[in-house]
Amino acid sequence: MSPSDPVTLQIGQWQRASLMAGIAGSLLALVGLLLDRGQFLRSYLFGYLFWLGMALGCLGILLMHHTVGGKWGMLIRRMCEAGARTVPYMIVLLIPVLLDLPALYPWARPEATHDAVIHAKAAYLNVPGVIGRTIFYFIIWTLYAYLLSKWSGEQDRTGDERLMGKMRSVSAPGLVVFTFVSTFAFIDWIMSLEPHWFSTIYGAMFLIGQMLESFAFVIALVIVLSRRPPLSQYVTKQHLHDLGNMMFAFMVLWAYLSFSQFIIIWSGNLPDEIPWYLRRLKGGWGWVALSLVVFQFATPFVLLLMRGVKRQADRLFKVCALMLVIRLVDVYWIVEPAFYNQQLKIHWMDFVTPLAVGGLWLAAFFWELKSRPLVPLRDPRLEGAPRETVAF
Repeated sequence: MSPSDPVTLQIGQWQRASLMAGIAGSLLALVGLLLDRGQFLRSYLFGYLFWLGMALGCLGILLMHHTVGGKWGMLIRRMCEAGARTVPYMIVLLIPVLLDLPALYPWARPEATHDAVIHAKAAYLNVPGVIGRTIFYFIIWTLYAYLLSKWSGEQDRTGDERLMGKMRSVSAPGLVVFTFVSTFAFIDWIMSLEPHWFSTIYGAMFLIGQMLESFAFVIALVIVLSRRPPLSQYVTKQHLHDLGNMMFAFMVLWAYLSFSQFIIIWSGNLPDEIPWYLRRLKGGWGWVALSLVVFQFATPFVLLLMRGVKRQADRLFKVCALMLVIRLVDVYWIVEPAFYNQQLKIHWMDFVTPLAVGGLWLAAFFWELKSRPLVPLRDPRLEGAPRETVAF
């Protein structure tokens, strides 16, 4: 994109505003760190996991798009590539957590050796092991983001259609590797906050939630950017309809996995498993859980069934905004009860740390986004798209 292009200028303004918000949030978070280190780390982990989910979700969507093909992914491909390329930045933002694991994770504390359950898992849950695996996870994620972005850039320059097959051949097995690696990452960073508890569905549930939030983000961004060229030349009602269907599919899959985990654990009523839900259904947390049922499933389920919602840009944008807000609540509901037991507590740092991490992530995202054309050049799948006026 040209530096003087109106869309490039707009993205540059968003980048500067995001950076300023990130710096302001970081300064406030630093004050919180000095006042209460424990609370800072708890809030920071929640904010970090939400925005890391945005980067990983973009990578997951990119791998899926190259695997299955389809025109639905062409208009969000550059957004997903930009989001995937922010993965290396996120390991830097994880450093505060890695430097003080005992403040967050019971298994990292000296007294954990007296806990029979934790001691039995010590071969896996130990500080060197978690740090080593974390580095491995980021190497894998970064490698896939780099290769797919590199070949996509080459296709822009050369128009070589063989690169499509190359990206597909890497993405198909890469999608499996990505799922396994991400599952183990969530076990290390989130599920191990409560080391007595475990769930075989947990990793997949959280991964689908990440892809859902990323779909909401990139669809909303496409809608905003489609008001001007070059996206205005490509975005149609059919494209929005297809993207709305994809978001609907992931929303239903998230609900299915979440309910499956709940009904299996609740009906089993095992002493090591049921406390995870008890901590999230009592002391005010039950209202948060109800809001997730209503606003992350029931409401969008009804709205996204309507053809008129998916084909009207302004309506679909509002659904995406709702999904982003409620996903932030979902991550909070998953992470924070591990620290607050059965009492709902909201601290001012719970607002500051997502602002800090999010501002810095968005600044990196917009910087990556404006470095390449907004639509893939010389890709035959962009040709022959139906033309309908997009209503805003």
